[in-house]
Amino acid sequence: MSRNAAIAPSRQEGRSALPVGDIVMALVVIAALVAVPFVVESRYILGQIILMLFLSTVASQWNLLFGYSGVFSLAQMAIFGFGGYVTAMLCVYFGLGIWVAIPLGALGAALFSLVIGLACLRLSGVYVALLTLAIAQALYVLIVTDTDCFRMVGSACRQFTGGAVGFARFGEFGTRAWLKSRYLVGNYAIIGMLFAVTMACTYAIIASPIGLAFRALKDNPGYAVARGVNRFQAQLFVFGLSAFFTGLAGGFYAVHFQAISPGILSLSQLLFIIAATVVGGVGSFWGPLVGTLVLMVADEGMREAGEFRTLGLGLIIAASIVLMPNGLLGRLGDARRWLRDRRMRSSTPVTETGHV
Repeated sequence: MSRNAAIAPSRQEGRSALPVGDIVMALVVIAALVAVPFVVESRYILGQIILMLFLSTVASQWNLLFGYSGVFSLAQMAIFGFGGYVTAMLCVYFGLGIWVAIPLGALGAALFSLVIGLACLRLSGVYVALLTLAIAQALYVLIVTDTDCFRMVGSACRQFTGGAVGFARFGEFGTRAWLKSRYLVGNYAIIGMLFAVTMACTYAIIASPIGLAFRALKDNPGYAVARGVNRFQAQLFVFGLSAFFTGLAGGFYAVHFQAISPGILSLSQLLFIIAATVVGGVGSFWGPLVGTLVLMVADEGMREAGEFRTLGLGLIIAASIVLMPNGLLGRLGDARRWLRDRRMRSSTPVTETGHV
């Protein structure tokens, strides 16, 4: 990628300091993460918060792909599942420890994404979405229909990919031995660190010159290419980068739940990730976290609604798209700008003739 990629949108943006709003939000999130184990006693609620961190991590990487780079990929959960499956298979077949298997699973997910990218990224728009969705569904079908015996475990036959059952009890973080009945708090601390590191790295990428190139390709591809940005190389790079963190989350997910199965590749999981990003705000750094939190709280609140639970969730998503096309954070930003402009108008002195 050429040196001109560093100056695609604007020179001043690349030199700007960290926005105060992002700093405040980061401090609030860190404080909330630290406070959770001290204020939440319910194992169920703590488990839901851990799940929210996993989903927010995956959503943030999809937002990096689409919200900042303009690549509409539908293979995000396939990459997430791939990282989890590679982690599980390395533990089961090679006896590796989880702390070795998880980063190897993330690297495997990144390589898998590069293969997808080589096949898809020379296309554009809806063709990328359709081809990535087809690859994800093909991976799901290959796993579910794997019925050939690969290895005998006692009197049972194990398929190479685990088949429709998947893998279970292949490793753990070790928190059960340290914390006994409070092991879930230890798992939460580990997943919280994963989330914090992923978000920090993502922010650094977005704020870097290469991040400016990603946004230039999304906002004005012709201009970006004219300034020397190689579209294919840049998008392939962000594809692999996003996949590494997504696959890393997949490995931690598999170890936390001590299981991985084809259900993680289901279309409903993918749609939730996309919906959370849209509700929170596509192209907003904190949007995936806010959207995931809102949808999970809404879904939990409608748990007793039975068959109307899915309908209610769909209405929330539809209302968000219609009333807040830029998401919750976009609407909050609009309100903040409106209040600021109103204060400026009210504080501007007016002459006796009524002219400013």
